[in-house]
Parts: sequence; structure tokens; C-alpha cells
Amino acid sequence: MRFAISIPQFYADGEFDPVQFRNYFASVEQLGYDSAWAQENVLSSSPLLSPLEVMTYAAACTQHIRLGCVVFVSTLHLPVHLAKSIASLDQLSGGRIDVGVGTGGKHRPFVAFGMSADRYVARFTEGVQVMKALWTQPRVTFDGEFYQMDDAAMEPKPAQKPYPPLWFGANGEPALRRAVRLGDGFFGAGSSPTERFAGQVQIVRTAVAEFGRDPADFPIAKRVYIAVDDNASRARDTMNAAMERLYGRRVPDIEAAAIAGGPADCAAEVAKVAAAGAELILFTTVSEPAEQAARLAAEVIPRLG
Repeated sequence: MRFAISIPQFYADGEFDPVQFRNYFASVEQLGYDSAWAQENVLSSSPLLSPLEVMTYAAACTQHIRLGCVVFVSTLHLPVHLAKSIASLDQLSGGRIDVGVGTGGKHRPFVAFGMSADRYVARFTEGVQVMKALWTQPRVTFDGEFYQMDDAAMEPKPAQKPYPPLWFGANGEPALRRAVRLGDGFFGAGSSPTERFAGQVQIVRTAVAEFGRDPADFPIAKRVYIAVDDNASRARDTMNAAMERLYGRRVPDIEAAAIAGGPADCAAEVAKVAAAGAELILFTTVSEPAEQAARLAAEVIPRLG
């Protein structure tokens, strides 16, 4: 079992404190977290800094912790630009980058990005193929439905070979099977209750066996929104308010998926996520990130054996 922590991203105009950000990463490296992860939501009233930029800043503030984003809504990116940015960041970090990708679903504001919702899944799959080709081939000739290249080169390649681990965010069965076919791991969403995640894990494991993949080479992870507070009622109020800001409305399933309460109660709920199949658990805090990271390391993780 490995444990990861969120990268602080929620800052309103003028609130970002670079010293506080550097101190946070000095602390989480000392606390022994495996990795730190950002998330992406470009168009939102919630003040969320861009993942690539905070990952780059975090890379400069750290020595050994891995850094990732789960997920880039890659249907809203041009794959050539995204491939270049990730390869550059992997070089700058000394090969410490993980990449999560997902379609984002059919309700994303594609038009705002100059995209069409038509065949967005096919465009997602082709975009992944383009990125892999650019990361691994000296020259790329690609004649796809959406993207074409003729003898194109992209240097430098990522520091990690053949490329940074590619995690897929997915929900329904076709997307979960696609994750096993094209990706290096499955990352369950923070909005998915544990029971739903357990069902997704079973689909993934069945597909891993069907496609002849080694389960040891296809890890399973889950984001967990969490608030640790000795006052359980206050923890739940803090969490529900944060989820409403993030998702733009109250959603009972999302609130039920989030964990809030005292250390023992939080540990009991996290243990259920682990039992459902999560090998990496990403703790995503919603307030006081440094204090919460410390409490999770001191009071929750030790209870998980």
C-alpha cells in the first residue's frame, strides 16, 4: 500500500504564498508520501491553479517525491503540445512525473477549446497514440482521423523510458477496458463511492487477465477527498462545502464518497477503499493542506497497518 498527497492548487487571486508552498513540499517529502498529485479543471469559478504549472513549481521544490496529474482532460488538449510539456517536465524533474489522462465525458465545454464533442472518445484514443509515438520514435509519421504528421521529430524525449507512467481515469466498463488496453494503471475518481470503485476494480482485473497483462504491472489507485478533524460534524461541513465549490452543486454520491471525521473513523473508511482494491491512495485535502498532510501521516496511515 502506497499513499500520496494532493498538490495545493486552490488559491484565489493574490493568495499564493511561494514560501508556504515550498515549506509544504519540504514537509511532505519528510513525511514519506510516495507522490503528490494535481488535478485539472480549466473553466470553473473555483480558484484552481493549472496542473502543469504547479507540478513544475513542485518539481523545483522537491528532490525525490513523484509528481502527477490525475487527470489531464486530454480531449481538451492538442496531443503534440501536451506531449511536449510532459516530456519537458519529466526532464526538469529528473524522471519523476506520472500522467493521468481521461476523456472528461461528453458534457465538457469542447467548443470553448475549439473542439467538437463528435467522436470525442476516438479523438482521445488517437491523442494517446500520438503522444506515445512522439515520446518513443525518432521520427513520427502519423495519418489519423484527427491528427497527421509527416516525419516529425520531438526532442528531448521524456527522461523515463519508454515514457512516464500513463494512468487512465475511467468510469464505465468500455472506458475501464480501454484503460487496461492502452494505459499503465487505473485511477479511480474521488467522486466515486467505495462500492462503485470496488465494481470498477473487478472489471479492470477481469480485463487485465483477458488481455494477458501482468497484474503487478498494472496498478490500481483511487483519489480520496478527506478531512481529518476531532470534531466530526465540523469535518463533514468543511468537506461538503468544499465539494459544492469544486463540483458546482451538492451531489449526494460525491459527498458520500468523501471521508470526513476523526482519525479513527477516517482510517476505517480508508481501509475500505484499500480492501476494494486500491494499491495507491491519493489523499486530497480540502483545507489547511500542511496540517492535514501531517495529521494523515501521524494519525491515519499508522492505523492502516
